[in-house]
Amino acid sequence: MCLRVHMTCHMTRSVNTAARERADRISVKHHHHELTARHGEPDITPTHRLSLSQADDGSRMLGFCCGPVRFCPVLVLMLAVCGGNVVIQRDAQFDMTYYDTVTSDNQTIYSYNHTVSRNKTEGVRVSVELLSESAQSPVLFVVRQKQAVLSFQVPLILRGLYQRKYPYTQVGRTLCQPPTKALAETQFFFVDVSTLSSAGIHYQLRVSRVDSFTLQTDKKFSFNATPSQPQFFKYVFPDGVDTVIVKVNSQKNFPCSVMSIQDIQCPVYDLDNNVAFIGMYQTMTTTAAITVQRKDFPSNSFYVVVVVKTEDEACGGPLRFYPLLPDELLDAGNRSKTLDVIVSPAINSEVYVMGMLFCLGIFLSFYLLTFLVACVESKRMNRKREGFLNADASPAETGKASVSPYEYGSFADNGSTLSSEAVTDSLASTDGNYGCMDRSLESVARSRQESLSSVEEDDYDTLVDIDSDKNIVRTKKFLCVSDLSRKDKRILSKKYQIYFWNIVTIAVFYALPVIQLVITYQTVVNVTGNQDICYYNFLCAHPLGALSSFNNILSNLGYVLLGLLFLLIILQRDILHKRALERNDSTALECGIPKHFGLYYAMGTALMMEGLLSACYHVCPNYTNFQFDTSFMYMIAGLCMLKLYQKRHPDINASAYSAYACLAAVIFFSVLGVVFGKGNTVFWIVFSVIHILATMLLSTQLYYMGRWRLSESHTHTHTHTHLTYSAVEADAVCVSDSGILRRMLYVIYTDCIQQCSGPMYIDRMVLLVMGNLVNWSLAAYGLIKRPNDFASYLLAIAICNLLLYFTFYIIMKLRSGERIQCLALVCVLFTAVVWGFALFFFLQGLSTWQKTPAESREHNRECILLSFFDDHDIWHFLSSIAMFGSFLVLLTMDDDLDTVQRDKIYVF
Repeated sequence: MCLRVHMTCHMTRSVNTAARERADRISVKHHHHELTARHGEPDITPTHRLSLSQADDGSRMLGFCCGPVRFCPVLVLMLAVCGGNVVIQRDAQFDMTYYDTVTSDNQTIYSYNHTVSRNKTEGVRVSVELLSESAQSPVLFVVRQKQAVLSFQVPLILRGLYQRKYPYTQVGRTLCQPPTKALAETQFFFVDVSTLSSAGIHYQLRVSRVDSFTLQTDKKFSFNATPSQPQFFKYVFPDGVDTVIVKVNSQKNFPCSVMSIQDIQCPVYDLDNNVAFIGMYQTMTTTAAITVQRKDFPSNSFYVVVVVKTEDEACGGPLRFYPLLPDELLDAGNRSKTLDVIVSPAINSEVYVMGMLFCLGIFLSFYLLTFLVACVESKRMNRKREGFLNADASPAETGKASVSPYEYGSFADNGSTLSSEAVTDSLASTDGNYGCMDRSLESVARSRQESLSSVEEDDYDTLVDIDSDKNIVRTKKFLCVSDLSRKDKRILSKKYQIYFWNIVTIAVFYALPVIQLVITYQTVVNVTGNQDICYYNFLCAHPLGALSSFNNILSNLGYVLLGLLFLLIILQRDILHKRALERNDSTALECGIPKHFGLYYAMGTALMMEGLLSACYHVCPNYTNFQFDTSFMYMIAGLCMLKLYQKRHPDINASAYSAYACLAAVIFFSVLGVVFGKGNTVFWIVFSVIHILATMLLSTQLYYMGRWRLSESHTHTHTHTHLTYSAVEADAVCVSDSGILRRMLYVIYTDCIQQCSGPMYIDRMVLLVMGNLVNWSLAAYGLIKRPNDFASYLLAIAICNLLLYFTFYIIMKLRSGERIQCLALVCVLFTAVVWGFALFFFLQGLSTWQKTPAESREHNRECILLSFFDDHDIWHFLSSIAMFGSFLVLLTMDDDLDTVQRDKIYVF
């Protein structure tokens, strides 16, 4: 019996890892020799059992199980053992508070028993408070269950950032409850209390049952939690429910907390330093939501764990000061938080099907509508063509007088003022003459101060090389499209087709690594369970397969389908135009805006790529991949501006290489701004300077139609009877041997001081002055405010410039006496309305990677359409439709000029 008591002392002390030094004093060799003397060589693998029976007066069976590796508990009533140490066992009751003292010479064991049912899980919670102040050593509490062990010390030391230490003297832990196969089973568990402190330490212990341990569907439950008193609850999937969404809410932003979904297994990781070890988790301030699927939990149940963090830095809160001493303990203060948890069924498969059919139905309806419009337009054109042919066959029978084609959109005689009084409808002017309007110089009044017709041979010395006279042509006071469409059409068509092939190449090389990267992001989220990586709208994130938010990806389908539809429309127009050229149709050869479709193809491809990359971004939206969502938005804005400029300046539009190089620079600055722009004064100064210089450089290029240079060259002399140059234009074309600064000062002196002449190109000057004011204002705003979302700021600059140029184009078109046809007008109005609604939903801000993930979730909202789509999905729907409508506006806005001679279409 002496030997067995000695072994009991040894195995009991092995519970406390902090007491290893004293436990080592017990001679294991002595055990070995005595066992050898009594039983021969002992076998370390068999199990040794010791049982004591006592009378019925409070006595009970005592069992002892020892092995070389397994933990061997000892249960005694009150036993004096080696070295004067005392192990005290008490039969304890639930919901009773025990006040006791522990020293290094005594150890207390509290024995509890409860009934575990297969159909009902009963939670058990252990609450401990240290009553003694300034304890020399912590008190160790070990809870031994049938299949689990939980140990913790009091005061509990939790570490924060930079190894800050926060002590907690009140600790509450819920015991893990592994499932049982028996219908009902009585299980014992024991709470061991020990310390190495020689002085007595007073503590309080309470073990209670958790009545609401199992959460009920759609029933809210409120509870309190602290860093040292975490909470977790169990949820069992009801029949017929395969997906649920777990929502945790709080009225307080801070303290920061963590919600975790863990499988039913022991131990449960419910402390700040280990809650991220398994399962899915996310930080939260006021809102957290995780969608849980039955297929991920074989036991058809899971734990909902809520932990309050020791510090608020992870949720965007203030960071505490750094301690003066390395081991200094900091007072955490009151970090109690009241939270609500509710588990609700998520949508079923029928909602998924309805959402997908709705998405497809909306955008396929545009295909049907386009087909119907094309049929109606074809019939109208056929009737119109038949009427024109009949008019050509018997012009006297119609009784209609021919109208001079030069009355379409003519300028007033004062040169600088535009008049629309002499404007007649283009269809009326072509009723008696189908095809391109006849070009008759005799019908033009020679008394005009500035001729609006194309430059004739008798007006200047004929030169064989077209490049040698473009300085004269492009610096006329009034330009027509014929002046800027003198290059070979085949060469220009090939030039603009490069836009399409380049953007296809860019799309392939850009999209492949993006797809690979977002797949990696999604894999990391699924494997680690860290849902702070991606900034979803967690209240409306519907998973499908490996994707966490399928609805946000599906809603981007509109960009792809409508981009493809636009390409089909352009292809149809391209084919018709080529057929007209093959039959030498005079209307296609000499009338209307020159047809170049390369930029249109590039725009349609960019719209499709925007949909693909936006979908990739929404696989795992965060600040590191936001440029995926905006890169082709920059390209779309740039291509639209280039197309607007190309309409009236086909010969001098930028090449694909220079255009894409500029767009690449924009994307480069976008990445720099996202990475380094937040609060970086140097970056914003450099960017603002570059922005202003680029604006001024582009303004000069547009104002002089590209006919200026900063480098020195030989002076060219031109003679023209009708063209007069101000000092600005002469100096822009004729570059002297003087330095750049000297020439600039000379221009300022002659134009602003000596002559004080106004600008020659008033309309262009108005546009460029407004553009510079807008861009300088945006640059000043960025420099002063330094917005965190640099990518959106850069996109706003592009959109503002596009809208400014488009508005200028429409105003100048109307001032020139041109009109907007019904189809184009409908597209303009429809697009404007859709853009308005789209921007409304975009500004709802369901998430933002400018803040921490926990702060971003404060903006999350429920689904608003079919219980499947949220506000941002509707933004995807409407913006894709609005972009498609914008492209149609660019395509149809000059259809009224298709029968107007190009020397009567003005450049602006």
